[in-house]
Amino acid sequence: MNKINIPPKSLMRPIGRAIVDYDMIRDGDRVLIGVSGGKDSLSLLHILKHLSTYAPVKFELAALTIDPQVEGFDPSALKQYIKAMGIPYFYEEYPIEAQAQKSMKKDSFCSFCSRMKRGLMYSVARREGYNVLALAQHLDDLAESFLLSAFHQGQLRTMKAHYLNDDGDIRIIRPLAYVREPQTADFASEHKLPVIPDSCPACFSMPTQRDHVKQLLRSEEQQSKNIYQNLLAAMRPLMLEGGVPGHPSTDTNDQ
Repeated sequence: MNKINIPPKSLMRPIGRAIVDYDMIRDGDRVLIGVSGGKDSLSLLHILKHLSTYAPVKFELAALTIDPQVEGFDPSALKQYIKAMGIPYFYEEYPIEAQAQKSMKKDSFCSFCSRMKRGLMYSVARREGYNVLALAQHLDDLAESFLLSAFHQGQLRTMKAHYLNDDGDIRIIRPLAYVREPQTADFASEHKLPVIPDSCPACFSMPTQRDHVKQLLRSEEQQSKNIYQNLLAAMRPLMLEGGVPGHPSTDTNDQ
C-alpha cells in the first residue's frame, strides 16, 4: 500500500479554515475527489486522506479520473497508484475531443471539456452513491477567474468554494480555496507524487487568456506580497454568492 504523505501544518491550516468557513465536509459524507493527475488534485487526494484519519467528522473518500482520450495525455498510470493507497477508485474514459469536433460551436475546447467532465463526474457520483464532489482549484485559480470575469465579461464573479448543483443532489467543494499554487507544487515535488505533466495538452498547446492573467498576477505579486490575500478578501462574498448549501446555483456560471 502506498504511504499517505502527511501535509505540513502550513498547508493543513488554510485547508482546515476553508472547510470550516464553508461547511464543506459533514458527518457521514461520501466524498468523491476529481483526480486529473496534476499536482493540485494529487495533493488534495493525500490531504483529504490524511484528514479523514483524525477529523472530528467521519466521511468516506474515493477518487475519480476522467480520461478525455486526448492525444498525448494518458492518465492510466494513476490506476495502480491510487488503488495502492487503499482508496476506492473509478476510471472513466470518454472521447471528449472527438465529441467536441461534432458538437462544439462558439465555445472554447477548454470550456467544452470542463462541462463534459463535470457532467461525467456527476454521473459517477450518482451511480456510486457519493454526495460530495471535491475539486482541486486553489486560490490562484480563483483569483485568475475573478480577473478574467472582470476583464472579459464585465462581471464580478469567481469559482464558488461550496455550492449545490442544479439538480440539488451533489455538493461541490473546493478545499484548496485558501491555498496558494506554490504550496501544492512544493508538496507534490517533495513527496514525488506521480504528476502527469500538462493534464490537458489541447489546452496547454497555446497561450491562453488565463496564462496572461497568471503572468500579470505573478508580476504584481513582486510589487505587493499581499496581493492574493487582498484578492481573497475581495472575493469572499462571491465565493458564497448563490452557493450557500441548500440553495442551488448555476453550474455553468462556475468557471
